[in-house]
Amino acid sequence: MATEEERIRAREGLVRAAQRLGLPTEFGELMCGQLRTAQAMDRMRAYLLGVRPTRMEEIADEMLAIMQERDRWIEQKRSEEANASITRFYNRPRE
Repeated sequence: MATEEERIRAREGLVRAAQRLGLPTEFGELMCGQLRTAQAMDRMRAYLLGVRPTRMEEIADEMLAIMQERDRWIEQKRSEEANASITRFYNRPRE
């Protein structure tokens, strides 16, 4: 889990990357609010700087893809934990 300092750094980096593309600061802040994690914000910043998309729709699509991937990862971890709990229950010592 990222520290608050890492999250702040990622937020500032994403907003600056958006500004370099000529996007409004508010759009950069909106992306940060939606992405929430430092890792997601860093991925979005890398996309903006690497691809240099010209349309806000392209940017929004990538942001949604990053969010969906994060949500799938979270769901996978929850599922793995649930499966591990069931396995522990089935393998518990019996009297």
